[in-house]
Amino acid sequence: MRDKKNNVKAADAELKEKLVALNRVAKVTKGGRTFSFSAIVVVGDGNGKVGHGLGKARDVSEAIKKAVDEAKKNLVSFPLINGTIPHEQKGRYGAGKVFMKPAADGTGVIAGGAMRAVLEIAGVHNVLGKSQGSSNPHNVVKATINGLQNLRDPKLIARQRGISMDKLFNG
Repeated sequence: MRDKKNNVKAADAELKEKLVALNRVAKVTKGGRTFSFSAIVVVGDGNGKVGHGLGKARDVSEAIKKAVDEAKKNLVSFPLINGTIPHEQKGRYGAGKVFMKPAADGTGVIAGGAMRAVLEIAGVHNVLGKSQGSSNPHNVVKATINGLQNLRDPKLIARQRGISMDKLFNG
């Protein structure tokens, strides 16, 4: 079940989750400071599906649980070819910009911070990534997912153009 934005339904059994950022927030009230926690989590199946979520609560475990539930609602799918992405791609969200480039087998995930977490949980094993602009984990996660969402499947492109896969890549 998909729509135009590559959204997919969550099949809870095979999803892995990873905490990207945990932030303690203080609200100053008449009676003193009230502390709460904000958690950013990414979930994925390691095979081309990934989602992100934000949870806020008075205690850490509840914030993470809320974030995981939110992430399962925001799953998107993207094409993966031999553990890497099919082509170079830029992603953008707010002031966060990311650049991803396919890499040869054995390269690993060369990306930092929040971007690395998203790519690893999504199942990308070989990629070169660069995060530019904002280093805010919210924006970097959303920009990375935006870039992955905009990836196009080479088989689909070849079929649309009416050419073979060889001609698509070699000529």
